Amino acid sequence: MELKPELVERLEALEKKYNAMGQDLMSYLDGLLYADYLTYWDYIHADTLLSLQNPKTKFPDEQIFIIYHQITELYFKLCLSEFDQLASREQVDSSFLLRRVERINNYFENLVRSFDIMVDGMEPEQFLKFRMSLLPASGFQSAQYRMIEICATDFIRLVDKDIRAKYENTSTPIRELFEFIYWKAGATELATGKKTLTLRQFEEKYADTLIRYAEDFKLTNLWQLYQRLPEAEKNNQQLINALKLLDVNVNVNWPLSHYKSAVRYLQKDPQDIAATGGTNWQKYLPPRFQKRVFYPTLWSEQELNEWGKAWVKREVFGS
Repeated sequence: MELKPELVERLEALEKKYNAMGQDLMSYLDGLLYADYLTYWDYIHADTLLSLQNPKTKFPDEQIFIIYHQITELYFKLCLSEFDQLASREQVDSSFLLRRVERINNYFENLVRSFDIMVDGMEPEQFLKFRMSLLPASGFQSAQYRMIEICATDFIRLVDKDIRAKYENTSTPIRELFEFIYWKAGATELATGKKTLTLRQFEEKYADTLIRYAEDFKLTNLWQLYQRLPEAEKNNQQLINALKLLDVNVNVNWPLSHYKSAVRYLQKDPQDIAATGGTNWQKYLPPRFQKRVFYPTLWSEQELNEWGKAWVKREVFGS
């Protein structure tokens, strides 16, 4: 049989590749000859994936709750993959930066659009019963979400807004700033103001990891990469709009989607129901209280003063 030139070319390229690594091409070809064909279910580990839902109760809607949170963590992993590509690239230009930010925005927009599964997709009676079996676990404990925040901006932007001014323009170590990170204030017991078990568990497992992560991304977070662009590229309006959209997606749309869900399931007059981890969701979730903004210099003073209002107008008043 006559070998086609294209096949000979590829065999020569493969031989060159394996020779460079001190490997024998014929051995790899033998391996290819005897190897089984790849299947879809083996490639994505479908059987394993579908076995990872282990409800704590017999309420059917608990499976919805579990699967949606697992989907969320997979989307977060996609976001972190984009941040890793940016941080590891030797030279980041505005075009590459824009493409990655747009991808992250797509992931978050899919999550925000799909959150109706949590808002309207479970029977309140079931949720209010099976949730008691989840104590003290909480979505608050998503380490990947905290990593996304760290990758998106300078760490000082994550410091509680009432303390931030004291540390701005200082060389305070991240480990010290970490004690004042905004989300700790949201994980306090409603009655005593003490750290919840949810927060204590989270800090014990992830505090050191998050601090190291913040140190690693100190010079390669999204804002630092943007700041290092040439002035002409920094003025790219498409890139600026993408960064602003990311700011809104992470700091407004996503937490308010949770707030909408919490109001549906947990708000009862005259006394609201505490979240599973005991977090103060009424104060923690609404952006108007946190005023957490990744890129404040990209926004006007009026936009900052009205932070989160557009979502309320759209979702609550339909305007």
